Amino acid sequence: MQNATVSASDVKQYLLDLQARIIASLERIDGKSFITDQWERPAGAGPIAGGGISRILEDGNVLERGGVGFSHVSGSRLPPSAAANRPEIAGRHWEAMGVSLVLHPRNPYAPTVHMNVRFFIATEEGQEPVWWFGGGMDLTPYYGFDEDARHFHQTCRDALAPFGEGLHARFKTWCDEYFFLKHRQEPRGVGGIFFDDFHELGLEQSFAMMRSVGDRFLDAYLPILERRRDLPYGERERDFQAYRRGRYVEFNLVLDRGTLFGLQSGGRTESILMSMPPLVKWRYSWTPEPGSEEARLYSDFLIRKDWV
Repeated sequence: MQNATVSASDVKQYLLDLQARIIASLERIDGKSFITDQWERPAGAGPIAGGGISRILEDGNVLERGGVGFSHVSGSRLPPSAAANRPEIAGRHWEAMGVSLVLHPRNPYAPTVHMNVRFFIATEEGQEPVWWFGGGMDLTPYYGFDEDARHFHQTCRDALAPFGEGLHARFKTWCDEYFFLKHRQEPRGVGGIFFDDFHELGLEQSFAMMRSVGDRFLDAYLPILERRRDLPYGERERDFQAYRRGRYVEFNLVLDRGTLFGLQSGGRTESILMSMPPLVKWRYSWTPEPGSEEARLYSDFLIRKDWV
């Protein structure tokens, strides 16, 4: 990337700034501060070196748990989950950096949200570098609201519109397929957008597209959080929220590529698992009462749908 107009340090600076902007907005809404856990893994301490900044808020006024993490790690041996997808980069020196967040609001009417933007580059002397961007955002409601789903998907579409007419439809489908619990035959939520191994626009425009996704996250989620944060709820709603959070745990630990990459590469477990919800329940073979709001989540929202 020496001759490129965009460098890895440019990407890193953007990601650090994005993390700071998101944290500042969330602290204004919640009224409590995120703690900062800056960590470093020196070379020789394991298969990867590097570090990151994990920002965590627990037991907040609005967020029961929220994590917004930045990491920048490197190594010379790719973990199995990455090498299997791109065998041509096996044995190369690699760097991976990104911002990843998961927010679990306290109010069951406010949805959980996930967002991630990341950059990967693998280099070898005398060879062209192999690089790509990845990311996206998706919404996981416990009680569905049409206007929330429409707003979230419209903002995702607006973020991608300047970069190609077909990108939103493609990335929405990719999101629907990726955030799907195969063992349950059930979507994790109402989706959003997801992309990986993206390089087709060239370095500058691919980076610009990733920035657009990251920059529109607050526009996509904060209006929903503001609408739902103070709605009245009771034990029934909290109980259902805890039950549905179990699906979130199942997906992250069984299917998520980012979690598998981090754990298989010897990453920092505490930071990798900061996306886990604070309170979760499982029940054997449970189904919601017909005609209830809980049943409506399954019939009207946990389906593939063109929300915009």
